[in-house]
Amino acid sequence: MTISKVKSEKEAYIAQSSVKIKVLVVSHAYVTGVNQGKWDSVAAIDGIKVALLIPTGWKAVGWKKLLTLETPYPRLKIYPARILFSGRVGAYFYMPWKIWQVLRDFNPDILHVEQEVFSISAFQMAFCSKLFKKPLVIFGWENLDRQLSPFRHWIRRYVLDTAKAIVSGNYEGKELIDKWGYEGTVEVMPQMGVDSKLFAPRTKADGFTSANLDPSSEGFRVGYMGRLTYQKGLDTLFVAVKKLSQVHDNIKLVMCGSGPDETSLRKDVEELEIADRVEWKGGVPQASVPDEMANFNVLVLPSKTGHTWKEQFGHVLIEAMCMGIPVVGSTCGEIPNVIANPELVFQEGDTAQLTQTLERLLVDKEWYSQAKSFGLSRVHQNYTHERIASRLVDLWQHILH
Repeated sequence: MTISKVKSEKEAYIAQSSVKIKVLVVSHAYVTGVNQGKWDSVAAIDGIKVALLIPTGWKAVGWKKLLTLETPYPRLKIYPARILFSGRVGAYFYMPWKIWQVLRDFNPDILHVEQEVFSISAFQMAFCSKLFKKPLVIFGWENLDRQLSPFRHWIRRYVLDTAKAIVSGNYEGKELIDKWGYEGTVEVMPQMGVDSKLFAPRTKADGFTSANLDPSSEGFRVGYMGRLTYQKGLDTLFVAVKKLSQVHDNIKLVMCGSGPDETSLRKDVEELEIADRVEWKGGVPQASVPDEMANFNVLVLPSKTGHTWKEQFGHVLIEAMCMGIPVVGSTCGEIPNVIANPELVFQEGDTAQLTQTLERLLVDKEWYSQAKSFGLSRVHQNYTHERIASRLVDLWQHILH
């Protein structure tokens, strides 16, 4: 399907839609304003009203930051709420009287909860779903079948028995939902799409854009954006850059992010004797991510599967793809399904395969151009805020009618 066809279908859908649906969204993920773009796209559809029940603040433990509630979209009705156990995704919960107040005030047709099915807050909303007779839709990322306590196992069963539909952020998550015995409607889509205006190809002062970089001119900038942790397979990336630099003088690795393993990772770079090839940019504010990405010739996500974690999606992939930047990723978790191009996917931990893929992007201009075009097309067909919004409305209509 072409990008223009997706847009024309979307316009026709908006013009024809007359069903009035009021959706209450419950999730800590939307404390940050940039994440609310998906819901603004939903609210832009005729006949859809969206309200968000969101914590007044959230402790982002991995980033060591306290996030405060932002409200950049006037179309969205925001209900700020105090919570207990901020930062603990599975354990935090809302004050019951606040939930009661919001449900009575907004009177939603759908409860759309973006929390794992074993979380306390998901249980709270499942209970309210039964009490107020409001259909419940649950979103979750979980793609590992973890050992749960009896209490958590009971919560999961209660939520699954209550939900009218479940949205899984990845295909492995859908397999788990089936394994857990859920027989309702299951859709696979990411929690958030990408803002195609914010993450558009950038024009620089010298006239070139991130969508038409010549990867062999002036330097080939390999970019990483994310947490600095060994889970992300950065040791594999470092070795690949070393191998490339032994053949090509114009290789540069740009590291954007912070994390618990930064000190050790910097030592690894020193030991590999590629310190002069690596630029450490530190943590990048969300608003500045597109500007930093615009300097990449390619983005790499080399994640590795661990005992307690594997990549659930890799949102930076679709952000880079939307900017016309080729992406390369490992076989970890959902990454191959997001990229959907086997030539741009390497076996996790395989430095030789990663090196070969990066070198081909460097020397083969035609293939480089094909990779960026493929990514742009795939994002606009599947991962924009508007596309995610359209799929969600279809799901809600299916449940209600």
